[in-house]
Amino acid sequence: MSIEELRQEASESPFAEEETGLAPSSVKRPYKVRYLGMTAVQTFIIAALLLLIACLLSTFCLLATGRVVPSFLI
Repeated sequence: MSIEELRQEASESPFAEEETGLAPSSVKRPYKVRYLGMTAVQTFIIAALLLLIACLLSTFCLLATGRVVPSFLI
């Protein structure tokens, strides 16, 4: 087989014609799941801030009730 025959076969490929026949509406985009309309990074930041707030509030409650005494106050 010569190079010219290979070029001719490649240009006569039926696959190139099928690709151009697709309508743009038939191609579906992947569905992204979002929690409360936020991206994954935004959800992570909110979760980290809520954890920080819970830790701070529980520490203040332990200090206010006297269950824990800081070592620098002894």
